[in-house]
Amino acid sequence: MTTQTPNTGHDVIAPPGAGVSQEELALAARNHGMPLEALRHDLTPVGLHYLLIHFDIPPLDETTWRLHVGGCVGRPLTLSLADLQARETVTLPVTMECAGNGRARLEPRPVSQPWLHEAVGTAEWTGTPLRGVLEEAGLADDAVEVCFTGHDRGVQGGVEHDYARSLPLAEALGDDVLLAWGVNGQPLPPQHGYPLRLLVPGWYGMTSVKWLRDITVLDRPFDGYQQAVAYQFQPEVDGPAEPVTRIAPRALVIPPGIPDFLTRRRHLSRGAVTLRGRAWSGTGEVVAVEVSTDGGATWHTAELGASPGRWAWRPWTWTWQAEPGEHEIVVRARDDSGAAQPLEQRWNVQGMANNAVQRVPVTVA
Repeated sequence: MTTQTPNTGHDVIAPPGAGVSQEELALAARNHGMPLEALRHDLTPVGLHYLLIHFDIPPLDETTWRLHVGGCVGRPLTLSLADLQARETVTLPVTMECAGNGRARLEPRPVSQPWLHEAVGTAEWTGTPLRGVLEEAGLADDAVEVCFTGHDRGVQGGVEHDYARSLPLAEALGDDVLLAWGVNGQPLPPQHGYPLRLLVPGWYGMTSVKWLRDITVLDRPFDGYQQAVAYQFQPEVDGPAEPVTRIAPRALVIPPGIPDFLTRRRHLSRGAVTLRGRAWSGTGEVVAVEVSTDGGATWHTAELGASPGRWAWRPWTWTWQAEPGEHEIVVRARDDSGAAQPLEQRWNVQGMANNAVQRVPVTVA
């Protein structure tokens, strides 16, 4: 059986060793991660980019869709997509990661979308800076937060609600926060928020609200379900929680060699093997990636390449002289704020922001 956690009213914890439930399988069939071999791309093809849809994809038509801007503003706005596209246009490469990435590796396992490592992707997003829209609306002196509401509606934790999240005013006015209508040179596909979504670089993906309907400037902190109940980092079932915000540092390796179909264990031949991967962080610039081929007993410094942009992942490489036997590749990243990946999991009730190191078992023939 599972245990319901009192603070969320819906998140449950599977007992040790329990298999993935049919409900989790249904979520996994509906959503998808990025195949790790796609780390070879500077920009992730849209069809390979990770995807999480909380409720249903709403049926929207850009010719009738409108964005409403209101709340603590001097001039409420109603904007069409054409109105937004006539404004300053910016294209940014941004790495986006789900806050639940790594959840399925936790023990005991929080029951939800069962992510392993693959809930990530990097794309070029095109839109207009949010700041310009807010400034045109005229922010009131008592404005403290900006709430973003999507067209998607559902029930979570017994609460029926529209998906909505907020940002502190200072974050919402950041130069790189976009109202995005395009990705990788194409219009947003339905699953990624057509016709318009929010894009908040450096923050976990739950912040970048899709299918935008309303922007509401608030004079108090937003207390909606997805803000105050979901997406909380809570180390103990009955303990205090804090909101999940920026992406913790993470490095991943492109799995070398060839895989076993079922276990995904890697097989390769002895000799020089160039290991490659990507590293990113929302709390600073990645300044170091270390690689181990013996499960973390010894470490080697990888060479870092140039990032496609300030908010996009950095490539890294390191050459391994692979000898016959069983090995475990481990990689870890550190950013210029001093934040680094831990070797062990950080358990928490909802399985949020688990950036424990990736471990890849390898057999060298």
